[in-house]
Amino acid sequence: MFCLKVNQEIELQLFQLHHSEELFNLVDSNRKHLREWLPWVDNMASPVQYHSIIPMWLKQFADNNGFNAGIRYRGRLAGSIGFHQIDWHNRQTSIGYYLAKGFEGKGIMTRSVQAMVNHAFLDLKLNRVEIRCGVRNLKSRAIPERLGFKQEGMIRDGEFLYNRYHDLAVYGMLAREWKF
Repeated sequence: MFCLKVNQEIELQLFQLHHSEELFNLVDSNRKHLREWLPWVDNMASPVQYHSIIPMWLKQFADNNGFNAGIRYRGRLAGSIGFHQIDWHNRQTSIGYYLAKGFEGKGIMTRSVQAMVNHAFLDLKLNRVEIRCGVRNLKSRAIPERLGFKQEGMIRDGEFLYNRYHDLAVYGMLAREWKF
């Protein structure tokens, strides 16, 4: 099964059904932190819900159309990262990610996104990777900015989140611009 070793401390591991409880516990213990920017957090009420979601993620991986992986830091689940979908005709994808509060400030997400972009360009031979972040989500925006992504614009009212719209910053990286 897919596992991407980022460095000695971090690896990206495809979610399996046996991760359901661990994943739920991570989300459940970080609800306040995650719900500020993720619309699905309130809907996750039980580990059993992942029993239908994880097979969809595995099918997505099997269909070569993206994936969702756990970010493991020193063996502990710290967050999630993945390619939403892959547009093979245009050779592009977008990356989504989140990190539990207790793991912030260690460079985990920057290194994980960097590994994903390397995978996209070197292994999958894609041409473009996009990241969208809430305009006011400065911690999330710092990741593509730190990695040299270009801010390509803003989508006004790009996401409806907890009874209000908010704007999304759009960042892009092309294979020819990426410093491996």
